Amino acid sequence: MNLRSVPRRVLSTAALVLLLAACQPSTPDAAAPAPAADAAAGQAADPAPHEAIAGEPALDPAASAEAAAAAGEPGAEADAGAGASAAPAPADAGTPAVTFAAQGEHYDLIQGGQPFEPLDGKIEVVEVFNYVCPACAMFQPLVNSWKARQPADVRFTYVPAAFGGNWDPYVRAYYAAEAMGIADKAHDGIFHAIHVERSLRGERGQDSPEDIARVYAKFGADPAQFVSTMASFTVNAKFGRARQYIAQQRANSTPTIIVNGRYRIKGRSFEEVIQNTDRVIAQVRAGG
Repeated sequence: MNLRSVPRRVLSTAALVLLLAACQPSTPDAAAPAPAADAAAGQAADPAPHEAIAGEPALDPAASAEAAAAAGEPGAEADAGAGASAAPAPADAGTPAVTFAAQGEHYDLIQGGQPFEPLDGKIEVVEVFNYVCPACAMFQPLVNSWKARQPADVRFTYVPAAFGGNWDPYVRAYYAAEAMGIADKAHDGIFHAIHVERSLRGERGQDSPEDIARVYAKFGADPAQFVSTMASFTVNAKFGRARQYIAQQRANSTPTIIVNGRYRIKGRSFEEVIQNTDRVIAQVRAGG
């Protein structure tokens, strides 16, 4: 995409969203994780609404990610800017880092952290995300590119964040889609439906299970079966497990990357999060 063809208002809106950094719940309930102690001062309050400015076009997540990279704006980590060292010079996010990671600079060590699934000889990389989160939508193109180049010893897992309110139906939707075998096929399309097409409201309003099922029908789901699966015992169990994991890992914003349940990745841009993930993986692979 040629960024010179992107309207100036779209670029400025993308920069504003990235300045707001990671998404946080707008209506947290008692089970939502408490904010991390090292979060940036402005992150304690809810971010400003992520809706497009009236009269302006909706943001294309991929275009926004490109715009942000070109503008050099800070990005996805909740505690970015809180004493972190200067960001490295811009680099190709597709190039794996070769240096090892430093605690406090590239990651925070999670005391008592556990992987989401037994490792079984793999290196687990979890993304805590939610479809309603604009930052997750902008991060997704980089995640797709990064996943495609990972070797067999890296296992990537999405864990949807149950932060209450408008977030929770999409946790159920993700696990219903997983149970029906369409989660991967539908993943990017749900971001697109919320943040580009706006056929779903996301944080802008409450989407019913029927609303969500109609969109998943485009990817092969039977709408009635999808609604039923969202309320199933299996999905309820996965919902509770995801919530427990996120609370244990103190993942208080999205997107958050966690390696092996122990390393919560830091970064002041989407590209830096990817680079630091590569650093931690290299360190884990080397026995660090």
